[in-house]
Amino acid sequence: MTVNEPLILYSRPECHLCDLAAEMLNSAGLPWRSVDIDADPCLATRYGVHVPVISRPGDGRELFFPFDQQALVAFAAAD
Repeated sequence: MTVNEPLILYSRPECHLCDLAAEMLNSAGLPWRSVDIDADPCLATRYGVHVPVISRPGDGRELFFPFDQQALVAFAAAD
């Protein structure tokens, strides 16, 4: 992952687990951007209630909650 490719946090409004994932991303100093799955019917169908999900844009790998900060950092650093 490069700085030009921030992680994607698939989330939805009023999701306390999504807020927790955002806090972990910030705490780890990882670049990221949020995508509201409810704004896209295809994403809402794909992820449903399975948010938060972290995605690596370069290879499309995904990390589904539950995860802790250590797992998140390892996921971001993996090749």
